[in-house]
Amino acid sequence: MAKLKTIFHCRECGASSPKWLGKCPTCGAWNTFEEEVVAAPKAGGRSANGGLTPSRADVPQARPLVEITGQGPERLPLGDDELDRVLGGGLVRGSLLLVGGEPGIGKSTLMLQVALQLDTYKVLYVSGEESEQQLKMRADRIGLSTAPCFILTETCVERILEQAGALQPDIVVIDSIQTLYSEEIESSAGSIVQIRECAARLQQFAKTRRISVFMIGHITKEGSLAGPKVLEHIVDTVLQFEGDRHYDYRILRSLKNRFGSTHEMGIYEMQAQGLRQVSNPSEILLSKRETLLSGTAIAATMEGLRPILIEVQALVGGATYSVPQRSATGFDLRRLHMLLAVLEKRCGFRLTQKDVFLNIAGGIRVEDPAIDLAVVAAVLSSGTDIALSPKDCFAGEVGLTGEIRSVSRIEQRIAEAERLGFERIFISRYHRLARPAAEMKIKAVQVANLFELFRNVLPKEAANRENDAPQE
Repeated sequence: MAKLKTIFHCRECGASSPKWLGKCPTCGAWNTFEEEVVAAPKAGGRSANGGLTPSRADVPQARPLVEITGQGPERLPLGDDELDRVLGGGLVRGSLLLVGGEPGIGKSTLMLQVALQLDTYKVLYVSGEESEQQLKMRADRIGLSTAPCFILTETCVERILEQAGALQPDIVVIDSIQTLYSEEIESSAGSIVQIRECAARLQQFAKTRRISVFMIGHITKEGSLAGPKVLEHIVDTVLQFEGDRHYDYRILRSLKNRFGSTHEMGIYEMQAQGLRQVSNPSEILLSKRETLLSGTAIAATMEGLRPILIEVQALVGGATYSVPQRSATGFDLRRLHMLLAVLEKRCGFRLTQKDVFLNIAGGIRVEDPAIDLAVVAAVLSSGTDIALSPKDCFAGEVGLTGEIRSVSRIEQRIAEAERLGFERIFISRYHRLARPAAEMKIKAVQVANLFELFRNVLPKEAANRENDAPQE
């Protein structure tokens, strides 16, 4: 019997040590070392790549760069426009993808729905968390129980690779990587050693067989993917499936993509029959108001190449405590502090003794600097208690001197606002528009600083209100 050996691994970065350490010397994290039991490989067992030891003819040989053809990656369209957009145009054959998200957010539903919708490809769905009957019930609920998809309930990675090698599918879905284990490792399933070893074997299988593999991963309480950080370095693409449990909408983001951009976003709506693609997110992110209320402004933002109009809500009131409160949901709190300082310094708005609360409607988080102008307009509207016109929208970055700076892809933002029926869009004066004003159904109001914005969006009588009037 092989002698057991224990080793300690950092669950953050995967660094190993023969003894326990309080602080990881590689990543600097505290109390992350966990003990794992390892043993020598069994006699006659498989190699590290999940198969037999390759022959000398199968070993890759070095080649000159000029002899390598520069063909682009072969992509497989998945029939899901949102997922294809996030992946950069489709699934690259032979790639390894990791899909993460909170428990119950819809990761398994999304992957099972994608697997059942593919009629032109052979798909193998491997589940280590649900039985065949449970998967059949979920397929019936989605309405795709007759799809030509192969189901396998197994957690041993060697048997999974053996079944996949015999079936030769185009796509393999693993639900989830934390449930897999290798017979050659003595530690339990879900440990750092098991996760890393199983992911490495799936990577080798995907690259050598040119079979695309989806892996579903769990999320820790800190919000990061469970397992060592080396797991994210092994895969080609990391997808984050996120959303608020109190909303029906889910957002799919790309945190890492070797074959495309990481700025794209896909939006789904959770329904009883599964996830529905949202092709026009602007309409669901804009609330339908019957009465005009102060403190709301519409921002034209970009998520990758897709223009989206979102609603910014602000509430300005007297401070309840000696220190005024500043709160932001879906927006960077530090940037909110900066914009409030610019309003007070450059425009004379006295916000020192007032609470300011900011919210991006719909549960979405935005990092586009073009939303600054809408944030300022919403704060001005709430501070003066005067509602903005529902036909106005904003796209511009605010500088520390109070100037309105230009932003990227302004033509796409204007076209999206024009399509949704807005009458005016406030942008920077330094933009050079490609289309003349006579050809546009929307009026592009170009402003240079916050003073011009204030005079255009609020009535003249607002300037006479006590404690809120800007002082030039």
